[in-house]
Amino acid sequence: MQKTLKETVFDAKERGVAVGHFNISNLEGLWAIFRAAESLKLPVIIGVSEGERDFIGIPQVVALVRSIAKEFDYPIYLNADHTYSFERVKEVIDAGFDSVIFDGAKLSLEENIAQAKKCVEYARKSGRDVLVEGELGYIGQSSKILDAVPEGVMLDEASLTHPEDAKRFVEETGVDLLAPAVGNIHGMLKGGSDPRLNISVVEKVRESSGVPLVLHGGSGNSAEDFQMAIKGGVSIVHINTELRVAYRDALKRSLQENPDEVAPYKILKPGLQAMVRVVEDKLKLFNFIS
Repeated sequence: MQKTLKETVFDAKERGVAVGHFNISNLEGLWAIFRAAESLKLPVIIGVSEGERDFIGIPQVVALVRSIAKEFDYPIYLNADHTYSFERVKEVIDAGFDSVIFDGAKLSLEENIAQAKKCVEYARKSGRDVLVEGELGYIGQSSKILDAVPEGVMLDEASLTHPEDAKRFVEETGVDLLAPAVGNIHGMLKGGSDPRLNISVVEKVRESSGVPLVLHGGSGNSAEDFQMAIKGGVSIVHINTELRVAYRDALKRSLQENPDEVAPYKILKPGLQAMVRVVEDKLKLFNFIS
């Protein structure tokens, strides 16, 4: 029997590595992520934001991920990425997701705590071991190419997640995981190089919160920053924009080089292969595989 997601995350924490979390919008993304993970024999988390799961279908994405887990007896898990209301958290817990992120980063600390606590209480009553992640500190909301740091995101240390707030948040909500603002941003700056992560804040928040940390907005961060953040207490890393860019660029080339092709599986295959390469590279990085 495969480990639960909770067991997998805590195993990664104990081993000083991180579980890769990759978002999908279509079947090519799912197969790309699974094939890359399987080639390295590593667990993996499939993420779907509110927009992504509305596009794919909530019961449909559950069925797809479960079918792969069952057919291949593989540790592949499903997470409801950035979810902004209790109603939508309830929706994915009822549908059978392994975990959900309540994103109250734009709320006041008090309101974020109140809503996150409500989500945790519902998850505990589900009869399943559903992980609930809270988000503390605003890092933007869109997984896309950016001209500048998202509006409202402040990267000075005073504006990042405060360790004492993290401690209070976890104690009062009971969340299993915490996504802090540590210099990370959603999306990826043009040129592909994002601001440096504040590893000191990672370490302080991990120590004060007492739960595994999740790094969002990983696209565009350096290999060194990833590995230092993982050593500092990050147990899950999210990647989305880099996958989207790889897929788009490969699809564009496929259409340009094969203008008469009409079979979708032939047109789309290079995009799938491009995503496999990105996921393999990231999983090796997160697991310190040379």
